[in-house]
Amino acid sequence: MQFQEFYFNYLKYQLYGQYWLPTNCKAMVLLVHGMGEHSGRYSDHVIPELLSKQIGVITYDNFGHGKSSGKRGHCPNYDSLMDTIDAVYQKSREIVNNLPVLLYGHSMGGNLVINYLIRKKPEVTGVIITSPFLRLAFQPPKWKMTMGKMFQKIAPSVTLPSGLDVKAISRIADEVEKYENDPLIHDRVSTNFTLPIIEAGIWVISKAAFVEKPVLIVHGTADQITDYRASQEFAEKNDLISFIPFKGGYHELHNDLEKEKFLLTITNWIVQMV
Repeated sequence: MQFQEFYFNYLKYQLYGQYWLPTNCKAMVLLVHGMGEHSGRYSDHVIPELLSKQIGVITYDNFGHGKSSGKRGHCPNYDSLMDTIDAVYQKSREIVNNLPVLLYGHSMGGNLVINYLIRKKPEVTGVIITSPFLRLAFQPPKWKMTMGKMFQKIAPSVTLPSGLDVKAISRIADEVEKYENDPLIHDRVSTNFTLPIIEAGIWVISKAAFVEKPVLIVHGTADQITDYRASQEFAEKNDLISFIPFKGGYHELHNDLEKEKFLLTITNWIVQMV
C-alpha cells in the first residue's frame, strides 16, 4: 500500500491532503470531512475498511481546519469550497487514471460534495453522503441569524463558538472523549462558513432532480445536529438517490454504536458501484 501526504495552494492558503493507494486498487474515494474536525479522524474506522476492499482514499483538511492554514473556522466563500474539492478531484484522477472515483462527504462535507455534484457535474461513479448538513436539526434563534448576516457584510472573518453539543456526535463515551481531546478539532466558525452552507443546503434540496449519478444517503434518526428528514426529503425527489435511516443513530454513524453495520452498508454500496 502507498501512503502520501501533500499540500496544495489556493489563493493565500496552503491546504493539507493525504491519500492511501492499496495494492490492486479498484477505485478511489474522495472524502470530505465535517465542520470543526479534520480528515485524520477517518483513519480509525472508515479508511481502513475501504482499504480492505481495495478502495483507495484521498482526503484533505478544509480552510481553517486540521493541518491546513487559515483562521480556524473561516473560509473565503462558498465558491472556494467548491474549487478545493475540484482540485483534489483532479489530483485523484492523476493518481488513479481511469479507475472509478466516488465522492464521500460527512455533515458539512455532505453539503459540499452534493453541491459539487450538481454544480460542477464531475465524472464520478457515485456519491455517499452521511448525516449531511442540508438542514439543521434545530432552528437557530432569529436574532442570531440576523446578527450573522450583519457580521457577514461588515466582518465576515469574525469567528464565534459553534455551540456544538459534543455529546450529540456519538452514543459511545470514548468517542466523545476522543473528540474533546483532539488538538486539531476546534469549535470556531465564521458567518462566511455557516450562512452560505445553510443556504446551499436549502438550494440543493430544491435541485434534487438535477442529480445524475447514484447517491447513497445514510443518516441517524436521532441526529441532534443535522436533520435526517431533510435527507429523506431530498432522496424522495430522485430515483437515483437512496436513503438509509439508522434508527436511533447519532451524528457520527462511523463512530456510533452501529458503526460495523454502517461501514458494511457504505462499503457494500461502493463495491457494487465499481
